[in-house]
Amino acid sequence: MLVVKALIQRVNRASVTVDGEIIGRIDNGLLVLVGIAGEDTDKDIAYLTDKIVNLRIFSDVDGKFNLSVIDAGGSILMVSQFTLLADTRKGRRPGFSGAAAPEKAVVLFNDLVAAVKRSGIKVETGRFQEHMVVELVNDGPVTIMIDSADRLRPRD
Repeated sequence: MLVVKALIQRVNRASVTVDGEIIGRIDNGLLVLVGIAGEDTDKDIAYLTDKIVNLRIFSDVDGKFNLSVIDAGGSILMVSQFTLLADTRKGRRPGFSGAAAPEKAVVLFNDLVAAVKRSGIKVETGRFQEHMVVELVNDGPVTIMIDSADRLRPRD
């Protein structure tokens, strides 16, 4: 079962450029690379939204991961990236048949962006189905992979 995947990176700054023009830029916050799978639904988007905005990966005054991006006053740069769904089990060329068709992916990606914005966080985005140059300064480094199948797995 393929599901929405999000690679979340805590950043000091990040930007996305298309055709030499910066179209999205943030300072302290999260760069979120998002891969939408063909089987994804609104439930996957809701789960991912909650995780992205509430994940406590920013340090408090004691240096512990106790703050979310909301608590830290950060922003989010979200970039659609179907390559997160690469299937590398066979051969040397990755397959992407598990990724959602562009028509479906753009709708779910935009739903995710809108849901995150409703939390009050400033959100910038890349441009869907464009060649993008993404630059970032990872803070920590802190990089977390989340997939919406986690909502179906039992907790320890």
